[in-house]
Formats: sequence, structure tokens, C-alpha cells
Amino acid sequence: MKKLPLFVVTGASGTGKTTVSSLLRKLLPDFDVFNMDSINNIDWQIAKENWLRIAYSISLSGRGTILCGTMVPENIKTAEYRDRFDKILYINLHCNDQTREQRLRARGWEENLIAEYKSFADWLLMNSEQAFDPPMTTLDTTMLSPEKAAEYIKDWVRSHW
Repeated sequence: MKKLPLFVVTGASGTGKTTVSSLLRKLLPDFDVFNMDSINNIDWQIAKENWLRIAYSISLSGRGTILCGTMVPENIKTAEYRDRFDKILYINLHCNDQTREQRLRARGWEENLIAEYKSFADWLLMNSEQAFDPPMTTLDTTMLSPEKAAEYIKDWVRSHW
């Protein structure tokens, strides 16, 4: 059986991953789209391994999977199901620091966590070419409506399918 690609919509918290996941389901009905936060798991590494298992099972029917959640190659480099995909493609949803801080404060986040996710967002930008193979695309959601962001992601997925 031909290996299929796996699509990951990643990014720091507050960039729009959860919001676009429901829109992508409507725009890409022939793909299975998951908000990775929908399953609460104490061990996030086990959860990521399980998401790969789910995506692989779906690929056996010839369907594609899009995982929307915070995931980077380091999280899955030792995952048992990593090599069952042709490639894993990432798109980074990013917004400026002020917008992210505003969104996370509205959720009641503490300042230390907001600072932690600023650092993570910076890491994603600085490592989008070296840490990701193929290099990761970045989509700035600061001024982009969720609908426009979802359209962009839809086109990105279709171009790599």
C-alpha cells in the first residue's frame, strides 16, 4: 500500500489551531481533521503516539488526516508509527506577541505560561527550516480571519496531497 502524507497544523497556543480545525472539516470533507486537544491525556507523549496510530489507521482507507495541535518533529521522532507516512508536513500558525498575549489573557492564562509560549513561538520561527523536513510553512494569523486561514491551509494541504 502506498504511504500517504500526514498534515500537522501546529503553533503556539493562541494562534488559531482549534478555531481552524472545525472550518477545515467543512472545507476538506475528504480528510479527517482532529483537534488534538480534544483528548485530555496526562502523558502528552503517549497522546501524540496515539494520534499517529489513529492517522495511520485512517490512511489505510486512502483518506488523509490533518492533526491540529502543538506537535514538532522531536515529539514523534521515536514514535512507532512515524515511518508509516510518506512524509509529515507541518504548517505553523503564528501571530505577533501582542495578539497572542491578548488571546491567552482572555483565557485566563498566567504571565509565566504566556512567556513560555512566546519562547515556543520564537523557536518555531527560528527552526522552521532546520528542525523540519521538509521545511515548515508559517502562516501569520495576526490579521487573518479564521476563514481565510482555513482557506490557506486547505490550499496548502491540496498542493501536497
